[in-house]
Amino acid sequence: MNISEKILIVDDDLTFAQVMQRALIRRGFNVDIFTSSESAVRAIQIQIYSKAIIDLKISQDSGLALIKKLKAISPDIEIIMLTGYSSISTAVEAIKLGALNYLCKPVDIDEILQAFSAPLSQQEIALPENPTSLDRLEWEHIQKTLQDNDGNVSATARLLGMHRRTLQRKLQKRPVSN
Repeated sequence: MNISEKILIVDDDLTFAQVMQRALIRRGFNVDIFTSSESAVRAIQIQIYSKAIIDLKISQDSGLALIKKLKAISPDIEIIMLTGYSSISTAVEAIKLGALNYLCKPVDIDEILQAFSAPLSQQEIALPENPTSLDRLEWEHIQKTLQDNDGNVSATARLLGMHRRTLQRKLQKRPVSN
C-alpha cells in the first residue's frame, strides 16, 4: 500500500470522515472525502480510486445505490460499506452489489484495512452479539432527523409522519440503551 493508492471516503459525518482520512494518510494513502453521492460520482469520473469506504446512509441517499454507480464507472474499485444500523438484508445487498465487506460502526482504521484484505462471502456476514434494539434505533433516527431539521420539532414530526405532541413526548424520554 503506497501513496499512489487513492481512497475515496463517502460519509455525511464530516468529522468521522476526517478522522479516517488522517489515519489513512498516516499509513501512506492518498485520501479524498466526499459528503454526498453526487460529488463522489463526479470525482470517480475524473480520478482513479482503488478503494472506497462508503456509509450506508449518506444524507438522504443510500450507500447501496452509490455502490452500484461506482462499480458501473470503475468495476475494479474495492468497496467497504460502513453502517451504524446493521442488518442482514443490507449486508447481503451490499455484498451482492460488489462491496468486499460490511462493517458496523464504531470501527477503527485497522479493521477497515483488514476488511479490504479479507473479503466476506455471504455466509460469513455477522451482526454484533447484542444488536441494537428497535427502541434504540427509533430514538437514534428521531435524533438524526431532528438534527437534520435544525431542532425544528414540527418539521421533524412531519417528516417522521407523527403528531408533534407524540414526538415531543418521545423527545422527553431518556435515550434507550442498546
